[in-house]
Amino acid sequence: MANVKLAIIYYSSTGTNYQLARWAEEAAKETGAEVKLAKVQENAPDAAIDSNPAWREHLNATTDVPTAEVDMLEWADAIIFSVPTRFGHVSSQVQQFLDTTGGLWAQGKLANKVVSGMTSAQNPHGGQEATILGLYTSMFHWGAIIAAPGYADPVLFKAGGNPYGTSVSVDQDGNMVEDVQDAVIYQAKHTVEVAQWIKDGKGQQ
Repeated sequence: MANVKLAIIYYSSTGTNYQLARWAEEAAKETGAEVKLAKVQENAPDAAIDSNPAWREHLNATTDVPTAEVDMLEWADAIIFSVPTRFGHVSSQVQQFLDTTGGLWAQGKLANKVVSGMTSAQNPHGGQEATILGLYTSMFHWGAIIAAPGYADPVLFKAGGNPYGTSVSVDQDGNMVEDVQDAVIYQAKHTVEVAQWIKDGKGQQ
């Protein structure tokens, strides 16, 4: 049974990445991992949020979800990020959170964390791969270990075949176009598995 500590950190304006994060949470708990799920702090002005009723509705519906703090990163053995695509990169909310990790990075406390990323966009070529790769660029600066799903399981092809991390398209009504739940489950369990290997290896030194 896993004794991995997993942080799942997401940002979601209308709920897609929240759902991906919840699927990952459920899958990781099935392995026995200790899981903390938290959302990135919203920094958009009320006028922007209120311009999209689904955005305001989701924000109000998730007030009980803890806000992500950088000390979660220090606590965790592994981290899964689920973040939306914004012009081929992470949203400003996520970037702001990443920009607060400099203190831990300078102390070497983010090195060797196992990290994996997921994303969503309005169409398959809306920057999904670029967003995950951009997220991983920050992780490389941390000295983290990337646990990408690759093509190690048939469920990944069913979900669209993104080897860098699960990604999903969302239609105009906010519905997921691809069936990605199984891919998320695989990715979460794989991330925990890699983190467990590293923990076990450290214990044998």
